[in-house]
Parts: sequence; structure tokens; C-alpha cells
Amino acid sequence: MMNDSPEKRNEWRAIFYVQARVAILFVPVVLSLLIIGTLAGNERKSVPDAVDPTVTSSVK
Repeated sequence: MMNDSPEKRNEWRAIFYVQARVAILFVPVVLSLLIIGTLAGNERKSVPDAVDPTVTSSVK
């Protein structure tokens, strides 16, 4: 049977709060990775251009 003493409940509550704070730290990291992934995924083209726009000395 579980021990329902107030001390144990406070201990579990403190552990939960620490885990929640750590999880909140990772939310911006995960969101930024998702945004970067969607932006990078939108730049893919089915047919490549004849001239690479990233090359500065490309032939006109």
C-alpha cells in the first residue's frame, strides 16, 4: 500500500516541478528546430534551376 503522508506528497510535487521546469527549457529548442525544418523543407524544388543562385560567379 502506498504511503500517503504529506511529506511524500510534497516530495513528489517538488520532483514534478523540477521536471516541468526542465521541460520548459527544451520547448524553445524544439520549436526552433521545427521552424528550421519547415523552412528548409519549403525550399526544395522538383526541377533544379539551370543557374545556381547561390554561386556568385554564375554564368548569366
